[in-house]
Amino acid sequence: MPHPLVVRLGTTRAFTRIAPHVLPRCDLLVHRLTRGRLLPSRLFVDTIMLTTTGHRSGLMRTTPLCAHQDPDGTWIVVASNFGRSRDPAWSTNLLHDPRATVTTQARAWPVTARQLTTHEKQQQRPRILLALPVYDTYAARAGRYIRVFCLTPITAQPTDRALFT
Repeated sequence: MPHPLVVRLGTTRAFTRIAPHVLPRCDLLVHRLTRGRLLPSRLFVDTIMLTTTGHRSGLMRTTPLCAHQDPDGTWIVVASNFGRSRDPAWSTNLLHDPRATVTTQARAWPVTARQLTTHEKQQQRPRILLALPVYDTYAARAGRYIRVFCLTPITAQPTDRALFT
């Protein structure tokens, strides 16, 4: 669970204006330079790298995301987009092609994504808050239905080679 100071910082307007432009780039750069061993955001919240297929381009797209992994191996990811009014591209990519790859700590798992229904979101609220403690603030700011996905590993064993894109 993130420190309360980190949660409080994550709800400020300044953070939500600057972070979307800085944090993902920083995470991607450090992740690539350390060959998947380091991800700066992991110092504050549980973070994974999600690789999806671009629904228009067909190119592989990798995005750092806050996530929560359950003991059963599934991950919950929230398409909050830092509380902005538009859905993030990765969530649209998953709607078009639910096959993706989760990379964490230099290991990669092929996964299948499924968007949670409104009822499932209510049932999974504790997991959603573990994945993104500032969910309520971002949902209120976004003014839209925030997509939440469950990522289920296709295989129980990860590959040792992570994707460094």
